[in-house]
Amino acid sequence: MTETATSELDDSFHVFDTTLRDGAQREGINLTVADKLAIARHLDDFGVGFIEGGWPGANPRDTEFFARAQAEIEFKHAQLVAFGATRRAHAKAAEDPQVRALVESGAPVITLVAKSHDRHVELALRTTLDENLEMVRDTVSYLKEQGRRVFVDCEHFFDGYRADPEYAKAVVRTAAEAGADVVILCDTNGGMLPAQVHAVVSTVLADTGARLGIHAQDDTGCAVANTLAAVDAGATHVQCTANGYGERVGNANLFPVVAALELKYGKKVLPDGKLREMTRISHAIAEVVNLTPSTHQPYVGVSAFAHKAGLHASAIKVDPDLYQHIAPELVGNTMRMLVSDMAGRASVELKGKELGIDLGGDREVVGRVVERVKERELQGYTYEAADASFELLLRAEVEGGPLKYFEVESWRAIVEDRPDGTHANEATVKLWAKSERIVATAEGNGPVNALDRALRVALEKIYPQLAQLDLVDYKVRILEGKHGTQSTTRVLISTSDGKGEWSTVGVAENVIAASWQALEDAYTYGLLRAGVEPAR
Repeated sequence: MTETATSELDDSFHVFDTTLRDGAQREGINLTVADKLAIARHLDDFGVGFIEGGWPGANPRDTEFFARAQAEIEFKHAQLVAFGATRRAHAKAAEDPQVRALVESGAPVITLVAKSHDRHVELALRTTLDENLEMVRDTVSYLKEQGRRVFVDCEHFFDGYRADPEYAKAVVRTAAEAGADVVILCDTNGGMLPAQVHAVVSTVLADTGARLGIHAQDDTGCAVANTLAAVDAGATHVQCTANGYGERVGNANLFPVVAALELKYGKKVLPDGKLREMTRISHAIAEVVNLTPSTHQPYVGVSAFAHKAGLHASAIKVDPDLYQHIAPELVGNTMRMLVSDMAGRASVELKGKELGIDLGGDREVVGRVVERVKERELQGYTYEAADASFELLLRAEVEGGPLKYFEVESWRAIVEDRPDGTHANEATVKLWAKSERIVATAEGNGPVNALDRALRVALEKIYPQLAQLDLVDYKVRILEGKHGTQSTTRVLISTSDGKGEWSTVGVAENVIAASWQALEDAYTYGLLRAGVEPAR
């Protein structure tokens, strides 16, 4: 059996993560063993107390995960948990193959799912209510005899409690009497509301004396609130998933639950310093499961501390706490100022400070920038999504003119429709750089790609730093105003130099012209980041 991780936290409150089991049931997530190992490392690094790895014996992937996790991961904070079910009806736990697989997994902690809804016992298990209690008692007792710590998940508990509260409580009482360390009340269908959860948990705690936990699905959008309501009622064990991943609409989200417990309740549920890793861990796990991180996720989303309205910016300039419920640094996030047509002077000044540009309280410059932003956004530009283009605009006003690394004489893109149904895309760029006139032609898999390649061919000999740049995203949006092919087009381009990413924007009635504007800004900003001195 794997060596149990040591923790600086006591056992009075548990943070239990089930991303690798329940979270993996989300539509669109399909974890390999390597993925599960990577996520387990992130969760252990975050400092959760328990990581439920899956159901060993139920499928080869989970069985392999437990074998490799114990051989390859030295858990610093978490204990590995195996998930399984109570023994079959009218059998013995010691002889049940799936119960034996739980023991053979080597996990120091085992979670058993048990039926607590009378109709589920009779219709799904096809056994009697008394036999279901014996299944719970026998399985928990056997696993305790094998030296395992046992948690019992009472599946469909809240619905079962509504149907027959005495039987639902009998399942809890039986599990606790057999030696279960914690009995978890599961809102499996996710239909509960916070006041209901609080009332049920309070009553069950008073009537059974068992140590209780909560497992909440998010079908009413209340999983985090329901989890905290259960804690208010006396639950000392919370089951969550990273980023709220899970079946249907998901589970209680680990990160807002933990942040609320630490920052709002004053409970120490993570090792020292780990809360500041929260944003990084959230995004890292999103990368492993190959899902884009939610920009508007509480605490860890990139928009969680983003401010757009001018009124907010004016207040934040005086005191950031006036429009933020916590300091973003506490959870590893940062405050961002969004510049748009709602921007006032304070927004521009704060954004300049964020970008490292000291406006020095120059009201005339700030006023020009505000008016310029409003004028450009009226034309269709958006700077809240294009920080690099905004910084170039800001520098142009502060420094008396735009940064010029090259002067474009002309460009053109040609799409040739060939008789065999294929297309050829070719672009030519004519420009001046460091007093040298350059003409470059390139082909691409589209007209924008051809322009990008031609611009790169033209400039790389003079600016070798551009070899590090890669276009990583390209978005086109048709703006309201005119109809059909006469519509104004906005293009957003994201570029990376391997160390960071930035976004630029272009707007024109022609999608190629809009793309060219965004490309020009992307390369100009890339050279600025590389520390290249502009021509002027």
